[in-house]
Amino acid sequence: MASSVIVAGLGLAVVGFAGRQLLRRMPSVASKLSETMKNLPNFDAESMANSKYYKGGFEPKMSKREASLILGVSPSASKLKIKDAHKKIMLLNHPDRGGSPYLAAKINEAKDFMDNIK
Repeated sequence: MASSVIVAGLGLAVVGFAGRQLLRRMPSVASKLSETMKNLPNFDAESMANSKYYKGGFEPKMSKREASLILGVSPSASKLKIKDAHKKIMLLNHPDRGGSPYLAAKINEAKDFMDNIK
């Protein structure tokens, strides 16, 4: 009984000392954190222009470039590669699985466009 009281007292003392040290170091940690936040790069429109994602909406009429961007294949991809890319992207965006019907239609339009070119 007495040993458990001693252990509890020592535990409280350790927590108290640790809390005091944390509070003493808090101003320097806060200043370092604010300095680090200032040095982070800005994510504005210019930095997003260089991202790997296509910026902008769909064109009024499907083009070879747009169809290849939608499917994620090169404009000169084979029919098998187009079919595989279509299947992969439709599994992720099918309306029955919570995807957008509009995006599914554009994906199908891109596949049909690429198939008709070849």
